[in-house]
Amino acid sequence: MTQHSPSPRSNAEATTHPSLRELFQVFGRIGVLSFGGPAAQIALMHKELVEDRPWLSEDQFLRALSFCMMLPGPEAMQLATYAGWRLRGVPGGLIGGLLFVLPGAAVIAALVFLYVSYGAQPVVQEGFLGIKAAVVVIVFQALIRLRKKALQGPFDLALAGLGFAALFVFGLPFPLVVLSAGLIGAFALHGSAPVEQATAKTAPMKDPAITLLPIALWGALWLMPLAALSIAGPQILADIGWFFAKLAVVTFGGAYAVLAYMSQTVVDDFGWIDTGQMIDALGLAETTPGPLILVTQFVAMLAGALAAGVWMALAAGLVALWATFVPCFLWIFAAAPHVERITNHPRLGAALRAITAAVVGVILNLSAWFLMHVIFREITASESAWLALPHPQIASLDVAALMLVLIAPAVWVICRGRLSLILPVMATLGVAVSHIV
Repeated sequence: MTQHSPSPRSNAEATTHPSLRELFQVFGRIGVLSFGGPAAQIALMHKELVEDRPWLSEDQFLRALSFCMMLPGPEAMQLATYAGWRLRGVPGGLIGGLLFVLPGAAVIAALVFLYVSYGAQPVVQEGFLGIKAAVVVIVFQALIRLRKKALQGPFDLALAGLGFAALFVFGLPFPLVVLSAGLIGAFALHGSAPVEQATAKTAPMKDPAITLLPIALWGALWLMPLAALSIAGPQILADIGWFFAKLAVVTFGGAYAVLAYMSQTVVDDFGWIDTGQMIDALGLAETTPGPLILVTQFVAMLAGALAAGVWMALAAGLVALWATFVPCFLWIFAAAPHVERITNHPRLGAALRAITAAVVGVILNLSAWFLMHVIFREITASESAWLALPHPQIASLDVAALMLVLIAPAVWVICRGRLSLILPVMATLGVAVSHIV
């Protein structure tokens, strides 16, 4: 998060209680302007909620951020939900979380219909080749940023290497990699190094009944519609719902951490879309406000459109949004009363540190996976029962794509990392290079 000068009330508890109308206005503005990924989104919320108005103190904001980073799912959206809950209870939490997601979801829906209508045009495909090259650089940049933060010593480096090998070399399931890293951290790293903690004192544990009620209510609200789809709905909607519900539980480390797992599952196991469409989805999701995990909505809507047209696309998008984001409210409303104790729990902190280190290797796997699928047209899997190493076919090298991948880092530097410039520039270069080559 961007460093800010200390607030004059950085060690005091904020006392202002805004109206629901004020919350709607401020969180609506945050939702519309939340471009640029989690770091930029968190900085925007800090400015709006801590610096510009006396709604949260610096301590409250940092405790909330530490708490949300321990949860599966998009931390920025969950931070908005927690901030709203802190200010006005459950109605405030719903306003904060929904307004963070809905503007981007509306843009994603429009982009899907444009993509389905015009994506097959040759000039559009050439433009998307440039966007695919940009996506490779975007993911590598995310890897570099996370590496600096997450790898603090040889043990962290080893966890990152094991995470990469588990996925890229052996093809182990992503949830197993996350669970294993968390267990290693909880038992091997516990007490070995200080974990970032909030400045506030640990609060006494609340009555467990306060937590069980929102777990029961929000758990039922999340899963019962998915169960109904399994019983009476179209099979594709049930599959979409349960897959993205499972994804919501293991999305530690941000959207990039699960993209390779999601990509391989929706492409290879379900066959909903192909690899090129998956990379296009990520490139378009990067252009929208809100959490990057909205790429799940794009994938679901595209799968629905290809399977049965416009109405199935709309239904699939709604199911994906439901399965992905309702659990975010579950985590927040169930655990928020215990945030001080959670953020100061040493084993949880150690587990999070280990998962974050392993996620560096997971994102390296995603980077390699995207790079190979952008510059090679044909990739075969290992024939060994123990290995999952992909084998690019050298003869299928796409020279135009390779040139664009080599150009993309220079475009990133020239545009200073601004995606609003990088993506249209790379799309234009994609058309130009395709005609030259």
